[in-house]
Amino acid sequence: MDITIHTTVLPHDDPDASLAFYRDVLGFEVRSDVGKGTMRWIAVGPPGQPGTSILLAPPAADPGVTEDERRTIAEMMAKGTYGWIMLATPDLDVTFDKVQAAGAEVVQEPIEQPYGVRDSAFRDPAGNLVRIQEVR
Repeated sequence: MDITIHTTVLPHDDPDASLAFYRDVLGFEVRSDVGKGTMRWIAVGPPGQPGTSILLAPPAADPGVTEDERRTIAEMMAKGTYGWIMLATPDLDVTFDKVQAAGAEVVQEPIEQPYGVRDSAFRDPAGNLVRIQEVR
């Protein structure tokens, strides 16, 4: 089998704020931006990796989601427990400083984890946890 990761989905509740974070702070390219207002689906991805994207999507747009589920999703997003992603960079300190300077909520400063990874964590504008680990 030949399978790759093409797109992962993170929710947003403010497409402009999410776009600014992923494009302007993390340096991702905008691959597509479809819809209007809060009902926008925005695909972003790292330069040089056209086959890998993050789809920033309105979380409750699916017609199969009930009102109770919409409330639960909104509550989980507000607590930062609904979506998360792990990214990697060769220089964690430079990346951390840039993301912190942009005003992102710091969850964890760079640290050596007991399982052999050096990483940090932030919340994006929608509350999603963004872990960034250092890879050499």
